[in-house]
Amino acid sequence: MRVELVDSDKRRYMPLLLVGDEQESMVCRYLDRGELYAMFDDDGGLVAVAVVTDEGGGVCELKNIAVEPRCHRRGYGRRMVEYLCRRYAARFHTMLVGTGETPATTAFYTSCGFTYSHTVADFFTMHYDHPVIDDGILLRDMLYYRRSLSPR
Repeated sequence: MRVELVDSDKRRYMPLLLVGDEQESMVCRYLDRGELYAMFDDDGGLVAVAVVTDEGGGVCELKNIAVEPRCHRRGYGRRMVEYLCRRYAARFHTMLVGTGETPATTAFYTSCGFTYSHTVADFFTMHYDHPVIDDGILLRDMLYYRRSLSPR
């Protein structure tokens, strides 16, 4: 497995980025200002992508993380999170991630060492041009989680 920073033609990864955030206009809001990472398996096949942005004040945000559906539940998402936390620890003290109210997703971030931070009410209803449904749940609020990047 290898992870690469993507410096150019980031939009070629849009099909997989849309697995993590289903509205292209929302992805475009952070893709150009963020750092995009692509993870490849040992055969060179793309298995995951992630975008991290600098939010100022020593805080970065994991804006998008997506694993190829054929590769779900194989640990790629967790490995990507751990890679990013190690990589950004030298520049930032905290990583944020926002997500919907889907129990499986919030459990994933909690298991990766994130703790609940705050809620942005009506985020999905105000910023998306269609109802967003994840795992059968109509998303309304954005739940933010945080993880300290300081050495443990």
